[in-house]
Amino acid sequence: MTLSSAPSGEVPVPAHIHYELVLQILEQVSLPALPPNSSGYQQLHSAVIHLRKALRLQKQFEEEWQLAGGSVEYQWSLNRDLPPSQSK
Repeated sequence: MTLSSAPSGEVPVPAHIHYELVLQILEQVSLPALPPNSSGYQQLHSAVIHLRKALRLQKQFEEEWQLAGGSVEYQWSLNRDLPPSQSK
């Protein structure tokens, strides 16, 4: 991936821990609970592959964006712009 324009500040992206948590649950809890040859197992295994690819692509984007002079802001929640009383 090559970034075609100059970075224009900070880009919000999901924190990596969000991917890691879902991957750990799928790999350590969900997959072992299913028969390895079942369609459900295959579907979840495919989800794991796609999540790993998504994380890899995000990391690649972040590296290229930062090399071009931009920055990333890791997001922990969708509620970051809400006043503290509304974020609960």
